[in-house]
Amino acid sequence: MSDEEHHFEAKGDAGASKTFPQQAGTIRKNGYIVIKNRPCKVVEVSTSKTGKHGHAKCHFVAIDIFNGKKLEDIVPSSHNSDVPHVTRTDYQLIDISEDGFVSLLTDSGDTKDDLRLPTDESLLKQIKEGFAEGKDLVVSVMCSMGEEQICGLKDIGKN
Repeated sequence: MSDEEHHFEAKGDAGASKTFPQQAGTIRKNGYIVIKNRPCKVVEVSTSKTGKHGHAKCHFVAIDIFNGKKLEDIVPSSHNSDVPHVTRTDYQLIDISEDGFVSLLTDSGDTKDDLRLPTDESLLKQIKEGFAEGKDLVVSVMCSMGEEQICGLKDIGKN
């Protein structure tokens, strides 16, 4: 045995994986799947029968949860596909900066200033108008595979 000491650098995410494997045949509509390294929501699944040689195949049609692009993939139903860990967190909107970033209040009372306004026109308009009117707004932030984006809005104003 060697007399050297081994030093390991600590990682911030403790090595947590951004995806987990799931058998392709068990992934259903409205579930999530990774296609071309993008987290997607499944909108359509069709399964073909087994041929003379080979496996039944699942044909997935899915939409990227961040940019809305439609992606397709065909996977043997007995094989594993990557499924992204998707989390949704609500934050209270504090401020909108001139350069398109938002300032959000976390549950612990800290501020989160690293998120841009969404690219979706109708959501962007609702956020800007609601903020200009001085409403108490809560935004839903979807997080998956190291990306975050505002995906929803709630008015929690006390009437």
